[in-house]
Amino acid sequence: QVQLVESGGGSVQAGGSLRLSCAASGNTFSPLMGWFRQAPGKEREWVAAIYTGSGNTYYADSVKGRFAISQDNAKNTVYLQMNSLKPEDTGLYYCAARGTWSTRWAERSAYNYWGQGTQVTVSS
Repeated sequence: QVQLVESGGGSVQAGGSLRLSCAASGNTFSPLMGWFRQAPGKEREWVAAIYTGSGNTYYADSVKGRFAISQDNAKNTVYLQMNSLKPEDTGLYYCAARGTWSTRWAERSAYNYWGQGTQVTVSS
């Protein structure tokens, strides 16, 4: 079992920045970690993923060039640095982990463990 706790959400104006953190505990070896978000009335969508062994990262087109996913293995923590935020980035952001290796980094169903979410609100 892996427990995930997100933090770092908040309210910012368009153009601002936030850094989300996802602290993992329990059986913390997860080769694949991801961030998803869900806006009111919309499906949960994939944002970014990282392979914790290689450090390879992947991004949704909507955030590419503005967001960066990273990790601190010593702290069992994954981060999502969000810059140049837009109102359409508003939503509940979830951290997710997969306990075994997979290439399905953008698929919600590929992840075994989820955090409770942290709210990000971007005003225009």
